[in-house]
Amino acid sequence: MDILFIGGSGIISSACSRVAVEAGHQLFLLNRGQTTSRPVPNGATPLHGDIRDPASAAAALGSRRFDAVVNWVAFTPEHIETDLALFRDRTDQYIFISSASAYQTPPERLPVLESTPLRNPYWRYSRDKIACEERLTRAYREDGFPTTIVRPSHTYDQTLLPMDGGYTVVDRMRRGQPVIVHGDGTSLWTLTHHQDFAAAFTGLLGNPQAVGDVFHITSDEWLSWNQIFETVARAAGTQAELVHVPSEVIAAFDADRGAGLLGDKAHSMVFDNTKIKRAVPGFEAKIPFARGAQEIMAWYDADPARQVVDQQLNHLMDTIIAAQQGVRP
Repeated sequence: MDILFIGGSGIISSACSRVAVEAGHQLFLLNRGQTTSRPVPNGATPLHGDIRDPASAAAALGSRRFDAVVNWVAFTPEHIETDLALFRDRTDQYIFISSASAYQTPPERLPVLESTPLRNPYWRYSRDKIACEERLTRAYREDGFPTTIVRPSHTYDQTLLPMDGGYTVVDRMRRGQPVIVHGDGTSLWTLTHHQDFAAAFTGLLGNPQAVGDVFHITSDEWLSWNQIFETVARAAGTQAELVHVPSEVIAAFDADRGAGLLGDKAHSMVFDNTKIKRAVPGFEAKIPFARGAQEIMAWYDADPARQVVDQQLNHLMDTIIAAQQGVRP
């Protein structure tokens, strides 16, 4: 098939690009050509254009038509309106990458299904994704626009540590300093390796059963945040001294991080993947986070330049820990 990825060099999309090419598809990547950390896979055709500039995107696309178009970088209804105008008559399937954070937060019941209501009063990012879904659903119902919606959860590659603060947290662990875990660390979380995501996602490309429908794609492994921190520490060859801080307290010190916690990570989120397994027979997430954590630490340790420590964040963590310990009897 002829497939267009808008983006295609991100953490999730880079794996999907590689797998799509390996599957024999003719893959086109529409982007500005500015990302060098994840190169274009051999066999893919870059189209240099800016999706935020409709004239630039139209010029890069020319008269091409596609069996499927995937937008990895649409975040607002305005972005969707651009795509509706660009692709209304040039694709048989349009896949929007939404977010599992759009689901009801906190969830009323677990595991989360695709039918779980969408509502997130804490995080603007999630509300914008919901608005995008609503616009595309209306376009499908009213005009037959061939929409498929995919909701990733926390998907990672070797460059992405799962906790806020990234390598700064690992550096603290290795130096014997305490690190912050939100809440009591027992809420459950789902981490999905990008190769596992790609294995399922590429099965939706050109799949007529996926048009007009929505899927989430995650691992079936559920870990507490205490386990996640301890797994990273083991992969880093050290131990973790965990200090538990309520998410509301973290938000009081850092509103941006607080929004991501209260609107996403602070709540247990585990998923029922029956639907994607039915649509893509044979799919199974195979990479446990223990292995993923080893890949991550190998990547960081291979080049000291990657081991960036944020001293401002270090100071903030020390301040929050001191405040939390100061209120203990």
